[in-house]
Amino acid sequence: MFSVLFLMAQATEQFNMIGYSDADWCGDKIDKRSTTCFVFMLKGACISWSSKKQSIVVLSSCEAKYVASSSTTCQANWLQNVLEDLMIKLKHPIKLLIDNKSTINLAKNPITHGKSKPVETRFHYLRDQVNKCKIIVEYCSTNDKVAYVFTKPVKRAQFLELRKELGVFCFESLN
Repeated sequence: MFSVLFLMAQATEQFNMIGYSDADWCGDKIDKRSTTCFVFMLKGACISWSSKKQSIVVLSSCEAKYVASSSTTCQANWLQNVLEDLMIKLKHPIKLLIDNKSTINLAKNPITHGKSKPVETRFHYLRDQVNKCKIIVEYCSTNDKVAYVFTKPVKRAQFLELRKELGVFCFESLN
């Protein structure tokens, strides 16, 4: 009985969700495809993450990060639907942190220009969700981006800090 009441109390509480999106441009040396990665945090806990090679070859780092952010937006909407099914409300639209200002401008600007012409229409889902105020995109320094650890090699100190941010720890350090 107590657990049911606890779950009901949790369901009425409002949460904030933050997503981190990243891509390494032409990271694969053979086929020149980029790797998309995202991490979602809810109340400081990592609840979803992925690292996957993109299905297309992109022409710029902006395009690679835009494709990654579009995939991240799909995951954000799915997570939001799951939370709604669990009767958990988000206090604000999901905040998506991106380390590329050109990608953010492309997501916010509904006017097609030279940089966005090569981007396939299906990846403008991000722009659509931003225009509907379902996703908020903001700049995040590369050094502060939790998703960075999934796409690029990092120095030990930065790796340990990012691992800590993700809530991952080594069992050996518990002794």
